[in-house]
Amino acid sequence: MAAILTLGMAGVASAEDYTSYVNPFVGTTNFGTTNPGAIVPNGMMSVVPFNVMGSSDNVYDKDARWWSTPYEFNNKFFTGYAHVALSGVGCPELGSLLTMATTGDLEPDYHKYGSAYTEETATPGYYGNRLTKYDIVTEVTATKRSSAERYTFPGGRGNILINLGEGLTNESGATVRRVSPTEIEGSKLLGTFCYNAQAVFPIYFVMRVSKAPSSQGYWKMQRKMEGPEAAWDSDNGKYKLYTKYGRELSGDDIGYWYSYDDLKPGEQVEVRMGVSFVSVANARENLDKEQAGLTFDRIAADAKKTWNDDLGRIRVKGGSDEQKRVFYTGLYHALIHPNVLNDVNGQYPKMESAENGHSTYDRYTVFSLWDTYRNLHQLMTLVYPERQIDMVRSMVDMSKEWGWLPKWELYGRETFTMEGDPSLPVIVDTWRKGLTDFDIDAAYEAMKRSATTPGKDNPMRPDIDLYLEKAYVPLGVYSGDMSGDNSVSHALEYYVADAALAWLAEQRGDTELARTLRQRSLGYKNYYSKESGTLRPKLADGTFLSPFDPRQGENFEVVPGFHEGSAWNYTFFVPHDVDGLVKLMGGKRKFVDKLQMVMDSALYDPANEPDIAYPYLFSRFGGEEWRTQKEVSRLLGKYFTTKPDGIPGNDDTGTMSGWAVFSMMGMYPDCPGEPFYTLTSPVFDEVEIDLPEGRKLTIEADRTSPSDIYIQSMTLGGKPLKKYRISHDELLKGGTLKFNLGPTPKK
Repeated sequence: MAAILTLGMAGVASAEDYTSYVNPFVGTTNFGTTNPGAIVPNGMMSVVPFNVMGSSDNVYDKDARWWSTPYEFNNKFFTGYAHVALSGVGCPELGSLLTMATTGDLEPDYHKYGSAYTEETATPGYYGNRLTKYDIVTEVTATKRSSAERYTFPGGRGNILINLGEGLTNESGATVRRVSPTEIEGSKLLGTFCYNAQAVFPIYFVMRVSKAPSSQGYWKMQRKMEGPEAAWDSDNGKYKLYTKYGRELSGDDIGYWYSYDDLKPGEQVEVRMGVSFVSVANARENLDKEQAGLTFDRIAADAKKTWNDDLGRIRVKGGSDEQKRVFYTGLYHALIHPNVLNDVNGQYPKMESAENGHSTYDRYTVFSLWDTYRNLHQLMTLVYPERQIDMVRSMVDMSKEWGWLPKWELYGRETFTMEGDPSLPVIVDTWRKGLTDFDIDAAYEAMKRSATTPGKDNPMRPDIDLYLEKAYVPLGVYSGDMSGDNSVSHALEYYVADAALAWLAEQRGDTELARTLRQRSLGYKNYYSKESGTLRPKLADGTFLSPFDPRQGENFEVVPGFHEGSAWNYTFFVPHDVDGLVKLMGGKRKFVDKLQMVMDSALYDPANEPDIAYPYLFSRFGGEEWRTQKEVSRLLGKYFTTKPDGIPGNDDTGTMSGWAVFSMMGMYPDCPGEPFYTLTSPVFDEVEIDLPEGRKLTIEADRTSPSDIYIQSMTLGGKPLKKYRISHDELLKGGTLKFNLGPTPKK
């Protein structure tokens, strides 16, 4: 096994191997919902071990409970490799086109053909294991839009299967067609993410095997029949093997198989697959152009080099090996989503359309914006600006195609998952940081549309009417998804979006709209209850919900007014008007004491987005900045590790990891839509970040020991720095940000 894995990793010439600090198994338990599969940065294709079905020994099984990821570290029953999967999400989707290698007699039932496995190995762009039932070594790697798989057989009879009936998707239905003795093509319907029943889409594929089989064919699970029908069908309610049929097959639970009668010991059979969300022809072109003439080992080496180049845009020195592994693993996870959607020929499925478009830039998909608008897009803007520009272009072009910016977009369909209007802060934030090469006019019109259109015609803000009338969303007037009434959560997100849009409106001369939006963004004050000391759901008549428990909602408990959290998780989420919230709570001392109580009483949820920036609020007050430094250091050490449970919860398409990456560098983007960072003590002695045009940003920390976590003094560009909140421009123009750290707080 070791020799095979070494071959797969050969060929990287970088001076330092940053991929060696990445552990893809981090986040694969404790509901982190990451996976150790092979992918290249922001690639369309991922090829992921599937171990969440078919065995009563599984700790977490998709057929026995709600489950949203193709892999769980504690499970050990392998039923194939899924092609194209999501990372860190809370709803099941994708994770289909399951390929599997077996030996002996052909068996199409995954309960029976699944296998335990050992010798599991994963590095960026590569995964491998050994199937103990068959003594088959399996290895996978990927290009941007295709996968390569290598199966080393023990000899004798072997089989390659592709199961098109199973996966994580809530949809069913697939078609497969034989093209040649070594090639098949087809499609599978995916979608209904988070149970939006209309948000469905097809994935197209072309699959090739490297060796002509001794026999091949289709299978299908026959429906259970009764009466006379059942008497005439010997395959009634069973898997039917089609051994003498070679055209195409469609159904809900179907598959295709290749069998090899006389494999030599150690003989390898490779599987190559291309995918597309446009057509079979494009899937074939993606495969041909990205893999032409390349061996498995070369593809794996290229994937590793791509990862090394991306990870190497940030170089850290000092700190422990554990901290470096946490950092680079976090950066790795932050570079999985969003994903390229366009094929090599530029085609992609238009947003909410049956038509295809053509893009001259990288068109992206998987915009989990309620999550990623808080830090991941800010990380892209800082370190991968060419990618962030294309992501914003993608968002703006979506609005041109169907009228609206995305909320939680998935392969050209809007799922309407989670809250708010999160595209607005992302676009404004990007623009304010100097990335302006996109259609700002179209973006502005789309932002105004969602901020002003009446609710009956406004899919982004269906509850906007009372929001405009009362400056808050009343409890009980809208329940548009399965999570129930989330009125306070809705409104708080609208306030942040409106504050961002107000700035842009002012810049464009729409002074009246800017004034209206700024005033609207202060509507959070309507929710503040002096009795509870928190934000509190409010009824249409202006009275507060009663009785009311501000702790209700912890651990995803259903609660009126809030989505996936309690009132404490949301009460300090007014990043655009911290000063106003301080005044509302009775001043600095009461604000700080209450916030510290939240941290000390475990009311802060490190796995939930609304309160993710809470620790950085202390630094808004002179003499209290040490609390940020203490809390961030504590949270990093407690919740982010190199173990499989080393993320505090769903990674949320890289958002939790983004928090760790920024925090370890010593800064955090504290308000979406505003080009500012709050500073804290860096984990490393030096962080060097590549910037455009050959420039660099350097962050240095002078400390005597690792316990020196408190900032004593700072300089930016060699000049003393007194403030703990600095702008993006200041940071980049300063060139070098230096911290002098000590063991005790500076108060």
